[in-house]
This record gives sequence, C-alpha cells and structure tokens, in this order.
Amino acid sequence: MDKVAVLFTMKGCPFCVELKEMLEKEDIFFVDRDIHEHEEEYDLFVEVTGNDFVPAFMLIENPDAEQPLTELFAPDRDFDDINEGFEIIKSFLND
Repeated sequence: MDKVAVLFTMKGCPFCVELKEMLEKEDIFFVDRDIHEHEEEYDLFVEVTGNDFVPAFMLIENPDAEQPLTELFAPDRDFDDINEGFEIIKSFLND
C-alpha cells in the first residue's frame, strides 16, 4: 500500500461517525485510531498540530519507506467541515 489515511476519532463523536460513514460509503480504506485507545499517539498529534479536535487525520505516503511523507490535518486548522475533510482524504488516496 503506497498511501494510508489514519483517522483519529472518539466514541460518541457524531462528526467522527459521519466522516467514517462517508469514507465507507465510497469504499475508501482508512485506519481508525480511537484517541482513548491510542492516547500517546494522539497526544503527539496534538502537540505537533496545536489542535485537539476530532475527527483529525494523518495522510501517509509510502508508509513502509524509511522516511514516509506524512501530513497532519486538524479540524478548524486545515479544514472547516466534514465534507472538506472527506474531499482531502479522497483526493489524496485517489491521486
């Protein structure tokens, strides 16, 4: 796999559910990382982005490479709504 989308979500978040449903409807593969189950990983994401809103995501190109290319996307910082976040992920994975 040359590109991966990793979503940071939390249980009970309606926006997280909506984004995952949009991706599933389009058969877009993603890795779901609950922020409570992967707290250390999410804390690093928050430290780098300065944003602790969800759903947030990380887009990774060439994940098996020694130095994969990684971009971090946080709500209200990099996208304004779920539809915009969906389009960013879809565009990245379909390029």
